[in-house]
Amino acid sequence: MELFKTYKLWPIEPVKGSGCHVWDKEGTQYLDFYGGHAVISIGHCHPTYVEMMQQQLTKLGFYSNAVENSLQVELAARLGEQCGYPSHSLFLCNSGAEANENAFKAASFHTGRKKILAIGKAFHGRTSGAVAATDNPTIQSAFNKTPNVTFTPLNDIEALKSNLATGEYAALIMEGIQGVAGIFEPSAAFWKAARQACDATGTLLIADEIQSGYGRSGRFFAHQYAGVEADIISVAKGMGNGFPIGAILISDKIEARYGMLGTTFGGNHLACTAALAVLKVMKEERLVDNAAAVGQYLMDGLKGNKAIKELRGKGLMIGIELNEDWLDLRDRLLFEKHIFTGGAGKNVIRLLPPLMISRKDADAFLEAFNTLTL
Repeated sequence: MELFKTYKLWPIEPVKGSGCHVWDKEGTQYLDFYGGHAVISIGHCHPTYVEMMQQQLTKLGFYSNAVENSLQVELAARLGEQCGYPSHSLFLCNSGAEANENAFKAASFHTGRKKILAIGKAFHGRTSGAVAATDNPTIQSAFNKTPNVTFTPLNDIEALKSNLATGEYAALIMEGIQGVAGIFEPSAAFWKAARQACDATGTLLIADEIQSGYGRSGRFFAHQYAGVEADIISVAKGMGNGFPIGAILISDKIEARYGMLGTTFGGNHLACTAALAVLKVMKEERLVDNAAAVGQYLMDGLKGNKAIKELRGKGLMIGIELNEDWLDLRDRLLFEKHIFTGGAGKNVIRLLPPLMISRKDADAFLEAFNTLTL
């Protein structure tokens, strides 16, 4: 049996990691400014993370959600405290796409409505409902396409209000910062208009913080820059530092009814331990503050480079839109300078490094980037 072809693979296999570096089978060291697609939040093989996971494995790795699990209770309390949403409740699942599926379901149960309003160029996942709310027809099968999803342009307040004024939407979903689209931010005015329009029409506001959350933007959630609160927040990626876990944070105005949401593997003992380790390290090492400071340092160091058409983003979620002459730069960074970066389309490099990177790490990236573009 062969693997089903899903992604075009780089001819590199990382086999070891530490902090913001990985090593391949030949022993070549790479600077990881990709974080496995924003997943590695506290760094590869952080000692606290490894110790807590090892200890939990000696106790219990899994049991079903039909019994009590005090790790889930502890995770909900700590996450609520650190993220600024202590009154929301926590539903645990396994991935970002699954989180968004359950966000739509909870919104539909609450409102009795079946339609979702999403933002142009959005990416919310590859499962049925999540991909229907993703503005990319090439990854939607005929089964996924539905009239129950409408797209409205990012930062077009009048179009947003016009759509929501119909009163037919269960929820509006917005990414804290659009990642796959190429690092585009909803403006503070757009967030505030969305909150007001949702309140006026009985629509729930879902903040998809799967990529932009967990400190990556320099705040715990990117939408917090706008000073608004979301009714439902979807998280995953950095939540488990590589162990599969996702969740939605749900406003207390949404009634929880037995059987409304459910999962087999979600919130298992190892997943909760991974998430607790991440929160512990984030708090003790002030990684949200570090993301803000080092992210700004990187942005400042990139300004004025002739290869760059536009810089976008916040914290350690940075989009570098390249001029046409530099479209091979991502390959050159990988194969000549041994630096992993992300991409979006043919001309945007995405920087999504672990939140613990230092200015020394940033200087190594800047030196490599500037050397290749001299």
